[in-house]
This record gives sequence, C-alpha cells and structure tokens, in this order.
Amino acid sequence: MTDTIVPDSEARGLVARLPQGARNLALLARFDRPIGWWLLFWPGAWSVALAGGGVARWPLIAWLLLGSIAMRGAGCVFNDIVDRDLDRQVARTAVRPLASGATSLKVAWVWLLGLCLLGLVVLFQLRPYAQVVALCSLGLVAAYPFMKRITWWPQIWLGLVFSWAALVGWSEVAGALSLPGLLLYAGSIVWVVGYDTIYALQDREDDALVGIKSSALAMGQHVRGGVTFCYGLALVLWAVAIWQVRPQPLALLALAPMGVHLLWQVATLKEDGADPLIKFRSNRFAGLLMFLACLVVGSA
Repeated sequence: MTDTIVPDSEARGLVARLPQGARNLALLARFDRPIGWWLLFWPGAWSVALAGGGVARWPLIAWLLLGSIAMRGAGCVFNDIVDRDLDRQVARTAVRPLASGATSLKVAWVWLLGLCLLGLVVLFQLRPYAQVVALCSLGLVAAYPFMKRITWWPQIWLGLVFSWAALVGWSEVAGALSLPGLLLYAGSIVWVVGYDTIYALQDREDDALVGIKSSALAMGQHVRGGVTFCYGLALVLWAVAIWQVRPQPLALLALAPMGVHLLWQVATLKEDGADPLIKFRSNRFAGLLMFLACLVVGSA
C-alpha cells in the first residue's frame, strides 16, 4: 500500500517551473492541488445559482472563486503551521514544505497574512449582511486543525467550514439566510463528510499509529455504508431545498445526474491503493453537476 500513496505536495505543471522559494509557497497553499479550492467554491456557486443569480450575478461567482483560492490556501498554510510535527510522521504529508524544513515558520506566517489580505479584498465586494455571515466562519476555520486531536469526526467540522460559502452566496443574493439556503448548506456538510471520509482512507494506518482521529477510522469496516448514508442524506436535503424554491416534481429531476455520480463513487470505491484519491477528486465534477442543477432550477 505504501508504494501507491500519493504525496500531499507535488511540484507539477506551472508550480514545477517556479523558483524554489516561490514553489514552496505555492505548495504550502496547495496551488498544485486545485481540487481543494474547487470543493470550497462549489457550495457558494450553488447558492448563488439556486437563489436566481446564476446568470445576472456571474461577477459574484467569479469573486467567490477567487476568495476560495485565497482562503483555501490560507487554511492550508495555517493547518500546516499547526500540524507540522504530526505531518512529519505521516507518509503522505511528510514532504510538505514546513514538515520537511524547506520553508521556515516565519515565512509561512507572512504568506498566511498575504493570502488573508487577498481574501479581505473579496470580502469588500459583498454587501454588509453577507460580509458579517462570511466573517462568522473565522472561528470555525481557526479551530479546524485541532479537531483531529479531540474528535473522531473532524470531517463534520470540515463540512461546517467548507460549506460556509453556501451561506455567503445565498445571503448576498437573497438578502437573508432563509430556509433553502440553510438546507443547501446542511446538505453540503454531509457531502463533505462523505468525500473527506474517502480521502481519509489514504491515511488510516499512519493516523492510527500517531493518534490522529478521522471518520474513516471511526467507521471501521463500514466506510462504504457510512459514505452512502452521507451522500443519501445530502441528496435529501438538497431536494428539499430545491422544493422550497420550486415545488414541482420535475425540478427534482435536476438532481438525478448528481445522484448517479455519487452512487458510482460508493459502488466502485476501493478502500486502498490510489482509488480513494481518484474518487475524492471526482467530487470536483460532482460539484459542477450540482451547480448545473441549481442553475436550471434557479433560472426557470
């Protein structure tokens, strides 16, 4: 199994062509792994589309994308600062710039501040109500790196954080946090728990040795069933959100492609080797399918 582990930081593409110092900063922010900011971005895009702003508010969607890139990068840097000692003990994360010593702690803090300032630029593009909603996430973000030390379900906390853009996008377009937006957010939380449990399958052996907790370890031999439950509950919550916006049975059919994709994930999941990473990364496409569903319903 060790031979199939994909390192957490890989200098590929444009990142590989950067000077060493800039490359380390890019790796700290996981610019080599865009899947993270796609997953942070999609719930915000869904909420804008479902609230009816998928076409007219396309600049907002673009700002949310930029904010997702910046804040996902900032979150990764902060996570690496907190977890640098643990990362050295896990095969997949031992090559991270801080864990390996390629980047100093001081440089990492400066880089974190720079990414946060970019996120602040995005924040100023929102109306005051949505700005307050966005700022309310900071406590959750700051606490996340510590969750794996105190709970077997850090993925739930990650879901709270990675789904927050749904609340921001909905409040910006709709002007308030109403039931459809809250349901969209709740569905995204359990979707995150599902896909991050799949992701955590890569580290089960190392996590157990160093004392890191995860839902993949908590579920034990029932990972497939647990992920199926999470995905099923997400679809139910999203269906109710769609029904709140457009109470027509035909509107629910928009979720069918997303449902089929999530079913494919759990039906073909292999719990070792490279497959967990492949299935995890496929959620970028799942996010697109959900966006199209919200766009169709919100624009009808």
